[in-house]
Amino acid sequence: MIRPTAGRGNAGTLHFPDVSDLADPLLEVEDLVTSFRTTRGTVHAVDRVSLTVNRGQTLGVVGESGSGKTVLSRSIMGLLPARDVLRSGTVRFAGHDLTAMEPAQLRQVWGAQLSMIFQDPMTALNPVVRIGRQITESLRLHLKMDRKEATATAIELLRSVGIPSPEQRIRSYPFQLSGGMRQRVMIAIALACAPRLVLADEPTTGLDVTVQAQILDLLAAMQQERHMAVILVTHDLGVVAKRADDIAVMYAGRIVERAPTRTLFAHTRMPYTRALMDSIPRLSDPSGTRLRAIGGRPPDLIHPPTGCRFSPRCPYVQDKCREADPPLRTAGSPDHLFACWFPLVDGVPSGPSGSGQPVTLTTNGAPNNAVEAPAS
Repeated sequence: MIRPTAGRGNAGTLHFPDVSDLADPLLEVEDLVTSFRTTRGTVHAVDRVSLTVNRGQTLGVVGESGSGKTVLSRSIMGLLPARDVLRSGTVRFAGHDLTAMEPAQLRQVWGAQLSMIFQDPMTALNPVVRIGRQITESLRLHLKMDRKEATATAIELLRSVGIPSPEQRIRSYPFQLSGGMRQRVMIAIALACAPRLVLADEPTTGLDVTVQAQILDLLAAMQQERHMAVILVTHDLGVVAKRADDIAVMYAGRIVERAPTRTLFAHTRMPYTRALMDSIPRLSDPSGTRLRAIGGRPPDLIHPPTGCRFSPRCPYVQDKCREADPPLRTAGSPDHLFACWFPLVDGVPSGPSGSGQPVTLTTNGAPNNAVEAPAS
């Protein structure tokens, strides 16, 4: 059972300003840390993550499986196990501190102000409850609709997300629907009460390419219609390339690069980001071309490596990378941040302390510690 991590107790009604009146970001996450106690030790799943999301903005959060993306989204929502979890930092939404809220207050936020599209709708939906009831539940709770009005609204929601014959489908159970239709039901539930922010956690996992595009187009249309902010969590940079305003790249529980989408693709600084881009299949590649994978494995988050956490897998690693943890710093503009001692410049790793001088590569493509002399 997943429960909020805040303490129990009664709470008064929360009041949220209209998003058009907000001068500050809609969502502010500051130094968020989420760890889990296990028999092997403490897993540092989210480690000092800070980010902001403005109203109407789409933020893409990208990284490999195990990078902390899903735990980050659940930490923002407050949907974490009740035991063996350590969480610190601040999550502010529309001026309210979610990390300080009691369960009764969080229940006022979930669905009405902040909602989540879960990765696997088959496990997120209740298998023994008809989908109509699962949609109308939040409508009756937050919007105080009676049963007849809530049912009519649920039918319109199903129609708006592209489910045929919604009058009949509303009485279906989740197992009677295809994967794409179940995902559409999840979107209908998430959007039922017109929330201001939706966290979409891998909303197209397990779907074929055509259905993936339909789901993402549907989410974009709903966002435009309702002026929502969206955090789109995915492992695929190709998914967010044309759908996100900003992209945050996560690795081993940390954000290692963040920038506006065009800037990130045009001026990649972090070798891990470059490796993710290189692993995207290209239509221009001839048939039979081997997919490019990132060598090695993600680190053990119980005992992460010293220094840069990507250093054991980085083709440009140098001694300093193994000795010291690189901080997030700006790259030319304040909205482009990266964490790398030797950032890429035009696809080439720079010299010591990011001097801009290229690193000399050995014959196998790995760098040595020599740095080319600057041109005279």
